[in-house]
Amino acid sequence: MRAQRIHPAAYGALVEALARIYWFKKDLIKFLRLRASEHPELVAGLNFEDYKIAFAEEFVDRLMADEDRYRDLTLSIMLEISQMESFPSLKRQPDAEKLLAQANDAVADLKTWTERFQGLMEERARVEAQQAQHEERAKHRRGLSQRLGELKEEFLRLELDADRQRAGRAFEPFLHSLFDLFDMQPRLGYDLEFQQIDGSITYDTDDYVLEAKWLKGAVEAGPLLLFNEKVRRKGKNALGLFISVNGFSAGAKAAFHEGTAFLTMEGTDLFCVLDDRVRLDDLLSRKKRHANDTGDCYFPAHLMLD
Repeated sequence: MRAQRIHPAAYGALVEALARIYWFKKDLIKFLRLRASEHPELVAGLNFEDYKIAFAEEFVDRLMADEDRYRDLTLSIMLEISQMESFPSLKRQPDAEKLLAQANDAVADLKTWTERFQGLMEERARVEAQQAQHEERAKHRRGLSQRLGELKEEFLRLELDADRQRAGRAFEPFLHSLFDLFDMQPRLGYDLEFQQIDGSITYDTDDYVLEAKWLKGAVEAGPLLLFNEKVRRKGKNALGLFISVNGFSAGAKAAFHEGTAFLTMEGTDLFCVLDDRVRLDDLLSRKKRHANDTGDCYFPAHLMLD
């Protein structure tokens, strides 16, 4: 964008327009000072006792002398003046008709140049918007990665905790934090009698009935059969997510290989998410698509990485 310089004739048209759009010096001085409020050096030392066209020319010469620095300001002033249609101070003068004609001609001349710059300004605005969006995404990503790292450390600590009852209790707030991080609106509760976490999450307009277990071994088919019925009783559009940190037995996976009302997630899936190799929302979407296509409840995260 810097390669396309502002044509010297455009600067000349700006000088002429500045000198013509106001009758009183004080109005032009006010305009220049306001537009240069962030660059007071542009108006410092200008001889405002001189003719309007003289100090207008000096002002524009300063813009032109350091175009890279004042480029955006110059273009914004040009665009603003080129869009002017009314000149109140000129209308009150005895020779208003002549003065208005001169002002309109000067603005029209400047407009022929600004029309060439309009696309450049729009492109600049588009690029700046994209950069801001990219920076915001990068900032969010850095925050997400940091939080995932913290949750990963917590998960590893729970895995090594010799007090399994204490670890099981801490598993609920861990899952709540993980689902909340991905905006899945977790609503979880711990069932002391069955040592399991029940509740629900919401993702992509779908509500998932949730059950989570951290047993010593893999979950067998029995709990999945009960959970499948629990989900089906919620209605034909209900979905389920069964989390077992230590996985599922071969028999459990075979029982829901060709028809299921729920998805499964195991510890290795969670670790892939915590290790920032797979996003939780992407993983859930992929599991759902696999279940819809095949009827199979089981789709491990490593297949996405492979």
